[in-house]
Amino acid sequence: MAMLEGYVLAYKQQLQAQHYAPQSIEYKQLALEDFIAWCEERGIERIEQITRPTLQRYQRHLTRILNTRQKPLTIASQRNRLTAIKTWFRFLMRENHIVYNPASELELPRQAKRLPKHTLTAQEAERVLMQPDIQTDLGLRDRAILEVLYSTGIRRQELINLKTHDVNFEAGVIAVRQGKGRKDRFVPIGDRALNWIETYQQDIRVHHALPSSPANLFLDEAGRALERNRLSRRVKKYVKSAKITKEGSCHLFRHTMATLMLENGADIRYIQHMLGHAALSTTELYTHVAIHKLKEIHTATHPAKPKQALIETLIAEAEEET
Repeated sequence: MAMLEGYVLAYKQQLQAQHYAPQSIEYKQLALEDFIAWCEERGIERIEQITRPTLQRYQRHLTRILNTRQKPLTIASQRNRLTAIKTWFRFLMRENHIVYNPASELELPRQAKRLPKHTLTAQEAERVLMQPDIQTDLGLRDRAILEVLYSTGIRRQELINLKTHDVNFEAGVIAVRQGKGRKDRFVPIGDRALNWIETYQQDIRVHHALPSSPANLFLDEAGRALERNRLSRRVKKYVKSAKITKEGSCHLFRHTMATLMLENGADIRYIQHMLGHAALSTTELYTHVAIHKLKEIHTATHPAKPKQALIETLIAEAEEET
């Protein structure tokens, strides 16, 4: 085993001991393996050979490579890869594997705060919800999935991890366990979504669940937990079949729930809790999306409106006289 790979393994074991999410550990490991491969191509095989200029060159390299879809890496992807490197070196420094941390002053690329690409209107959301064929097992399951996403705004992985005992029908809440940042939270869920969950559990899940099946609420046709990419493809298919000229998958319902609730008067701090955002600034992004309500207020209160109404009245009176 090469020296650099040994340090990555030690870091991985430390993350596992600290109970980091498996997906997070896997991503960090892949990011570090890509970095090590880049280093070895340049004859860098020992940790002491990695300097701050080395990391700066790698950072420039990330701006030039393409992802699996042959597109440049997004700023978010670049930041995530560099963050994995920074935390790796922080671990090495803390464990006295190195005496100098070359990543301590590495500046991450600045990420613009972008508005969600698409959100659905209430009418569009209902059209998507109507797409699954509820006469089939998978169609009824998918309808329940869409209802949960729309009602709660939980993330894709949070829905996949949802267990049968996490749904409290009497209280009307679901328990999201070990969400992003490994934080638990309770999220309210509407009666309609609960009814679809109950129907799915009684009519479908009971026939798909095997003795070896996990306790996950939603299972595939073989009684296994849902697979992330497959779930995304199914939701995306329903959005496309609704013919609403908007694209998206599971996260589209997260954006939609937050935007529509804000437009209907929900306090932003309640939305923050539902979405599981650590910082309010992240949730505040949705205040810019909820423009329809602002437009209604503008139309109703802007001082130009009375003048326009007066003009329309004078025109109508003139037409009556003629």
